[in-house]
Amino acid sequence: MSDNHWEETESTGKFDPIGSFLSEWSDPEEEEEEFRSDFFQGLAGRRKKAALVFTTIWVVVITLHLVSWGYWLVMGLTALLGIHILRFSLAPLEQAPEKLSDESLATAPVVSLLVAARNEEAVIAESVKILCNLDYPQDKYEVWAIDDRSTDRTPEILDKLALEYPHLRVVHRSAAATGGKSGALNQVLPHTKGDIIAVFDADAHVERDLLRQVVPMFDQSEIGAVQVRKAVSNDRENFWTKGQAAEMVLDSYLQQQRIAVNGIGELRGNGQFVRRYALRSCGGWNEETITDDLDLTIRLHLDNWKIGFLLTPPVKEEGVTKAISLWHQRNRWAEGGYQRYLDYWRYIFSSPMGFTKRLDLLYFVLFQYLLPTATIPDFVMMVTRHKFPVLAPLSSLLFSVAFISMFKGLRQIKATEEKLTAFSIFKIFGQSIRGLIYMLHWQVVMPSITARMSVRPKRLKWVKTVHEGAGKENLEFSIQESK
Repeated sequence: MSDNHWEETESTGKFDPIGSFLSEWSDPEEEEEEFRSDFFQGLAGRRKKAALVFTTIWVVVITLHLVSWGYWLVMGLTALLGIHILRFSLAPLEQAPEKLSDESLATAPVVSLLVAARNEEAVIAESVKILCNLDYPQDKYEVWAIDDRSTDRTPEILDKLALEYPHLRVVHRSAAATGGKSGALNQVLPHTKGDIIAVFDADAHVERDLLRQVVPMFDQSEIGAVQVRKAVSNDRENFWTKGQAAEMVLDSYLQQQRIAVNGIGELRGNGQFVRRYALRSCGGWNEETITDDLDLTIRLHLDNWKIGFLLTPPVKEEGVTKAISLWHQRNRWAEGGYQRYLDYWRYIFSSPMGFTKRLDLLYFVLFQYLLPTATIPDFVMMVTRHKFPVLAPLSSLLFSVAFISMFKGLRQIKATEEKLTAFSIFKIFGQSIRGLIYMLHWQVVMPSITARMSVRPKRLKWVKTVHEGAGKENLEFSIQESK
């Protein structure tokens, strides 16, 4: 049945705007019980912390150019990272458990599927129908479609679907509702009954046996969440969508290898499954971040949970088709990624997450965020002093790892679909080259967002990406831009 919206639950993600940067540095280590209920207390002072990171990067790079031993220090760091990457690349992957059999369905856990939608009339019907027709007992799963203040036909479409599917619940949020996607998810969470909570975008397309494949992964008591591999449904449309398809394959390969060395598995929003108890212990979804999935990732690991990864079947979504749309989307992802480190840096060094996770996290912060930003002062010093870029060894290692990982990831996915031939290997090689060229946009996004976060006041603005639904294209729901 279709329900009216409920009253807003109080946000668990409010931050203290009066908190100062210096006081955060001097705070004592929290006790574990306080830590579990205090995940959101480090959200103040993001701009000051970002400015410190930005300034530190420039000072360090300039210093490396000015001292005689700067290049050798970079070479030593490159060697250490190379050893870690070699160990990372050779680690055997964890094998996915067998999917649920018909006999085991009787004792299978209840799963709640959540879909937040705002003005999604072009795609919401097909996605909800797919989720309502999964190969899983209807009394063992429920679908919650959240109309987040839509002004198009989305409410009408959802209400009609609720009459057709008895396990579909529709919630209409009021015009005064806040918190964006996180607020929508938090609002319905207390009313769900699943032991496992899944989140999908409004245009997600999945295989019918998805739940049978995912649920067995939660038999491991340390698993707090599972991310399903994302794939691009319109990957043949143009250069940008082909690049995003390769990027998602790269991400899936890196995720699997990081998990294999007891590193950090990450959530990606669409197709994420979270154990209810783990979600509750982390305080729900943070309504003061622009990337709820990345924020929840850190909090789960800080609470000593493990995040698993499911390679097949994937959840499909549409890749953005224009450069300007890609720019806005990647800026949001980059800023959200930064926010989680700025918010929780104290906990990262004091929580029980473990040495290997912490080390893995530091390696990827360096490669994903710090090194691209550091290339700008490195280039400036190269031009002004007419010297070789001091970070060239690290940059070369980064691009080599990206290419090899993309190639191995594409080969892995291709092998699940058909027998590999010499021609298919050659084709994968070409896709990897194109994907690497596409990935260069991060070398612009990262320095740009680091500088922007350092100088402008932060103001959350919840913005939506248009879903056209043409050609079964699937764009992500509710991009939350910070303007």
